[in-house]
Amino acid sequence: MRNEFAKLRAWSLEGPSIQIDPLFPYYLNRSADSIAEEIQLAGYRTVHYFVVNENEVNTELIESFHHRDIAVWALVIGNGTFSTSHLPPEWPSWKMGLLKELNDGFERFSPFSQEYVQWKKETVSRMLREYPFDGIEIAEPYFPEWDGIRRGVYGDIGAAAQQAFHEKYGLAVPEFVNRFAANYYKKTPDIYAKWIDFRVDAVNALIDEIINGSGGARETRPDILVATWSLAVDGGAVSTLRLKEWQGLDAISMIGRVKPDLHVLQTHWPDWMKRNLRANYPSSYEGFAAPIRAAFPDLSLGIQADVGSRANMAKDRSWLNHFQNTVYDLGYQTWTAYEYHLGGYMYHEPPVPLAAGIHGDTEVVISFNKRLDPNSTGGIVPVISEEQEAGGEEIRMEESVVDGNRLWLRFNRLPERRPFDIEIGHAKDTPSLWHVKGKRANETPAGTRISVY
Repeated sequence: MRNEFAKLRAWSLEGPSIQIDPLFPYYLNRSADSIAEEIQLAGYRTVHYFVVNENEVNTELIESFHHRDIAVWALVIGNGTFSTSHLPPEWPSWKMGLLKELNDGFERFSPFSQEYVQWKKETVSRMLREYPFDGIEIAEPYFPEWDGIRRGVYGDIGAAAQQAFHEKYGLAVPEFVNRFAANYYKKTPDIYAKWIDFRVDAVNALIDEIINGSGGARETRPDILVATWSLAVDGGAVSTLRLKEWQGLDAISMIGRVKPDLHVLQTHWPDWMKRNLRANYPSSYEGFAAPIRAAFPDLSLGIQADVGSRANMAKDRSWLNHFQNTVYDLGYQTWTAYEYHLGGYMYHEPPVPLAAGIHGDTEVVISFNKRLDPNSTGGIVPVISEEQEAGGEEIRMEESVVDGNRLWLRFNRLPERRPFDIEIGHAKDTPSLWHVKGKRANETPAGTRISVY
């Protein structure tokens, strides 16, 4: 499938955008169009669709976004996967070698594994043929981890990495644990410097092959937009050097090699996990952003935040607005956040009606800012004047159905004179579907009304 309109959605490179992961319970058991409408009513014209499995993508959801002129990026993970169900049997041979094994539900794959890189390229290209995405982005292509050597969360030092390093330099991979070893990395700075550059090249080569390689994304979909991602962190003046050393990230060389339409600076976990992270924290990322702007002045630059992966750092609406203003003041063209329904506004703001329309002769659809509890919508009252009531039997509601953020109401008849109001009392949101459990439901304020035209 070829999406002839991808390049026409120019706003996908600018303005606010948001990440969504349709596998979260918040998005299940509701229509695709109700999801797209909720995102649209929240003010977004671009989404980054988090693809966990490239073989299982919701086509109807993409088309629902497109129906509302919302651009859709395919956001795939470069350095591993949360799900192995779609992988070939030999996938364990792709794994990174780490200083210590991790059992965190994420399988990390080696960019030195030619089999993995080829599989990933073919899988992404097949996805882009089958699904009408506007853009493709390889997020998290890097090695683990910030301060990884000290923490033991460091790689790739597996067989594929060792072989590739030896083939290129005729050298063994440095030792990172035994400080008494002759090739301990601090004792062999020249070799360690080669190792650092070798890792940067591996990260860039992974992305380049998936995007620009033979049979890759751009050959498969010449119309596709491309974004590259790298990390940013407020770790002092040497932050850029640390990310290059520890995680193989060098944004300038990455951009120069891949030639994307957009580059995104992803907020690193040492920052997003902070309980009291200030909304203007992107100001501390100028050491990352300024060199990119200088080297690629025509490239769109974006920044990604986290608004609620943990309960103690969920961001409210005020924080998000301040963050957005800071981003634009600093000269970024776009921003996004992980993940729409994780924000603190989900836990604190009541469900309120934002739009209403008539469908057919007897139906009214009211669209809310968030998902509704189907068992809480009994307090619906049409506010009809005597003049509107005249000319027929009493107007009464006969049925109500909830579809995500939408409330479908069927009446025996509707007044011919418009507008008329509908009063909504005590409709509740959906705490059971939120990421953080144990929260109380919010209710629509008493006396809330919306006009139907």
